[in-house]
Amino acid sequence: MHASDRGRYLQLAELGQAPTAMVIACCDARVDVSAIFDAEPGALFILRNVANLVPPYEPEGMYHGTSAAIEFAALALKVPHIIVLGHSHCGGVDAYRRGVRDKVPERGFIGSWLTLLDNLKVVETDIFAYGDEMAFEFAAIRSSLAQLRSFPFIKEPEEQGLLALHGLHFDLASGALLSLEQETGRFVALSEV
Repeated sequence: MHASDRGRYLQLAELGQAPTAMVIACCDARVDVSAIFDAEPGALFILRNVANLVPPYEPEGMYHGTSAAIEFAALALKVPHIIVLGHSHCGGVDAYRRGVRDKVPERGFIGSWLTLLDNLKVVETDIFAYGDEMAFEFAAIRSSLAQLRSFPFIKEPEEQGLLALHGLHFDLASGALLSLEQETGRFVALSEV
């Protein structure tokens, strides 16, 4: 790919990056973020972790890779959009839903990370319309968006209209992309937004 896009990569190397959006996505190998958005090199600042989760704002913490990436995107790159991209058949959300985290070592990284899902608010209408599994995936997206708003350098520009937050859900099998409507709190086909 590099050879066929050599000019673009030279431009990125010389001019630096100016992505149009940050995408917080799951590290699941089946989720190809650039392909989903048909994005050129340099268009997206992508952060991937288990279950596309955002931790709360904790400035006194030691090592916060996710928080550091969010801070860099918001303050240094000044991205105008942050997208939380969930997906169907998410192993992290499913592990939490099935209680697998209770079976991993107490001090394990995954068990600790999945505690970010402890206060999920699963919407009953989502369960009725999409099933239990997707309802949990939607709830994880909503939770990450709420956690993003706990960061002052996200909340303030959003309130000023300088930054927009988006929740999207990608279906692995069909390729359908659902978007969280801000007004209704429902996930709808992106074509309806």
